[in-house]
Amino acid sequence: MDGELNLLFPLDRFYERDGFPLPAVRQVRGNDVPQPYGSLLVGDHDMTPTLEAFHGDTIEIRVIERKVEQDSLARIVVLLLEGSGKPVEFGAIIIHLEHFPQEARDRILEGHIPLGTILATYHVNHVSCPRAFIQVASDAMMEEALCLNGPQDLYGRRNVLLTPQNEVLADIIEVLPP
Repeated sequence: MDGELNLLFPLDRFYERDGFPLPAVRQVRGNDVPQPYGSLLVGDHDMTPTLEAFHGDTIEIRVIERKVEQDSLARIVVLLLEGSGKPVEFGAIIIHLEHFPQEARDRILEGHIPLGTILATYHVNHVSCPRAFIQVASDAMMEEALCLNGPQDLYGRRNVLLTPQNEVLADIIEVLPP
């Protein structure tokens, strides 16, 4: 893997803008990601349907922070189980809107539906390409979003969604709670 890969992109952009220090992070090999995280993170699958299947519930989204620039939307989110409101993922994403059909773009900008659901609903052809698997020390923002009682080591992945033409649909950091 590229030694220069930014493991926390695009979360680092929000932290830099808001003046927050970055949490400690280290890259781990896919086969070193403990279970059940490994079955959820390692592979070229989308997280929303993977988490829905694992938890047996529909996923909803809560946007923590967002920024729209030209043809992109950057946001920090927490994915929650619709039935219980239990947080199942903390993440940051930059979505490149120009590669989406207009109706899907409108749903993305509304911020009520997870990207994975929009991709499936609007049949947006894509491939998920994890760039790295990570272990990250939770910080105050993650702990609040994931309802944690203090610092914990969490696992996640730095992912990129690509079109069949290798255009970037989204850059994503996905972190799962314990």
